[in-house]
Amino acid sequence: MNKAMLAVGIIFLALLAFATINLIQDFSTGQELDYYLLKETTDAAMVDALDFDFYAESGSIRMDKEKFVESFLRRFAKSASAKDYDIYFYALNETPPKASVKVETKTIATAQSTPTGKDENNGKIDITTTYNSILETKYLQDTMSKWKIATGELDANVTTR
Repeated sequence: MNKAMLAVGIIFLALLAFATINLIQDFSTGQELDYYLLKETTDAAMVDALDFDFYAESGSIRMDKEKFVESFLRRFAKSASAKDYDIYFYALNETPPKASVKVETKTIATAQSTPTGKDENNGKIDITTTYNSILETKYLQDTMSKWKIATGELDANVTTR
């Protein structure tokens, strides 16, 4: 009888350890995936929102805010999982292009409860991921191209045949 209870105890502890590891892995993997999704989506949306006409005229890079938000939401919705996300945009600057994006999600944690027995959040834990991105270039302004565009020698609108 003593050895049987020891075997049951070992099995119970093993199941408890597997459940704890699985719960921690879900939180860390979910947050890591959210971060990389946010990072890649923000960077790609900033490149999509660049105003090339403004660059051809002035030589400095500029981002269109509305185009950035539209591209970000389209890309994020296409790649996100089936969780509920709250997306907040902070400090959207057009010149130089800068975007601060915050994504909040709730992850279900069935193993947690409050000491009173009443769970105010219905077993959900908030995970917040914030990403700040500034798009800049290391290249200096090409004064010859700027002068040619200003004098009309070089047309900024390129057409292909």
